[in-house]
Amino acid sequence: MDSTPAKLEMFYEGKAKKLYTTSDPDLIVQYFKDDATAFNAQKRGTIEEKGVVNNRMSELFFTLLEREGVQTHFVRRLDDREMLCRRLEIIPVETVVRNIVAGSLAKRLGRQEGEELKHPFVEYYYKSDPLGDPLIYPEHAIAFGWATEQDLNTIHEMALRINGILRRFLDARDVILVDFKLEFGRHHGKILLGDEICPDTCRFWDKATRQKLDKDRFRRDLGGVEEAYHEMLRRVEH
Repeated sequence: MDSTPAKLEMFYEGKAKKLYTTSDPDLIVQYFKDDATAFNAQKRGTIEEKGVVNNRMSELFFTLLEREGVQTHFVRRLDDREMLCRRLEIIPVETVVRNIVAGSLAKRLGRQEGEELKHPFVEYYYKSDPLGDPLIYPEHAIAFGWATEQDLNTIHEMALRINGILRRFLDARDVILVDFKLEFGRHHGKILLGDEICPDTCRFWDKATRQKLDKDRFRRDLGGVEEAYHEMLRRVEH
């Protein structure tokens, strides 16, 4: 295994992670925090060991996707809270894949949460905390230079492929993948999957009971948040 580059300065701190430069300009260290936010950071709290769970779960999912031919920013996990990643020029368009009606989709369109969709579909949101990450059309991203048509075609295809891989994997572990958020970026001109895949960014429901095993437990004050995160990690590790 190649030696690990030295961790240098923090250059970004978000709601859930800190990013550090390294002695290799192509690589960064991604640190996972226990801080939890919801409703565009209007609700704040802490989920104990969330960073540890999300780091490990992201490693497992990224490894699965790489094995299936999906290119990601993941290089390797360094310790409980840090992973080494390829440095990306983030495309400011968040991609959401939906399999079942939940969250903002239910609220926006007046649909019943839990309604099965006839087929998965992809939505795009402009990545902007001050604006609350508004829903956008692909044409907006192209018109304002956030992404090209080719970028969006690649992202759409990758997102649906990732959805298929994760749904099969989770179904075998009695988990429904309701919906999830992805972020993509460019690394030497190539689009890679970035960010994380975990209960912060996905809705996971138990297949038998439809019990929520994700950050909705924090958003909705359902209790049992830490237990749900650890239960999800237990399932994906086996």
